[in-house]
Amino acid sequence: MELIPLGVSAPAVSAAFAASLVEVVEAFTIVLAVATLRGWRPAVAGTLAALGALGLLVVALGPLLDRVPLHLLQLTIGVLLLLFGMGWLRKAVLRSAGIIPLHDENAAFAAETLHLAEEARRRHASLAWIAGLAAFKAVLLEGLEVVFIVIAVGAGRGLLGPAALGALAACIAVLAVGALVHRPLSQVPENTLKFGVGVMLSAFGVFWTGEGLGIAWPGQDWALLVFAALLLATGLATATLLRRPALEITR
Repeated sequence: MELIPLGVSAPAVSAAFAASLVEVVEAFTIVLAVATLRGWRPAVAGTLAALGALGLLVVALGPLLDRVPLHLLQLTIGVLLLLFGMGWLRKAVLRSAGIIPLHDENAAFAAETLHLAEEARRRHASLAWIAGLAAFKAVLLEGLEVVFIVIAVGAGRGLLGPAALGALAACIAVLAVGALVHRPLSQVPENTLKFGVGVMLSAFGVFWTGEGLGIAWPGQDWALLVFAALLLATGLATATLLRRPALEITR
């Protein structure tokens, strides 16, 4: 088995880890709300069912990826990554500038707990069933984003294995910390992570789109660092410019 150089695999691993960390934290908050309101049985049952569905999806997608021409795969993934990454980066910039509020895991936890209780009363149904369904939906939706990110950052250069390891490491990290604290991970600097993830995914998007169009980037994989640096500088500058009028008004 051929070893992949660290310089080639590191960007895919780090991008998959950071992006997956954000998604897993959000899913964990909802699963924890389910467990707090109704117990761990429906929370675990819903989580396992969602993981099973995700596993079947990955098994089904694997053979299909091998049949897609490499340049078409790179171009498609590149465009999707640009759309996905720029969306994350835009929201992170707006949050950093104070235009939209920061995401609060404690508030999300309280809102999900209240929503579950209200749904049970409104439908006159078993709270355990509704709680399990909430856990299933949360893990499935966030998991789909993780699967997309792993495929997007890894499929273009045969780095699905390293990207999957990055995502798995993020899952283990969140579960380990969550098992210790038994509360929402509100101390995770989520907007900072989303800012970084938006930069990395957008950089991959530019890179793969160019590769799909047949562009030979100078420095090959090292061009990713240049794209990331330019996007980061642009994002920080934009946040500063957007924040400045607000500061002037308060003076």
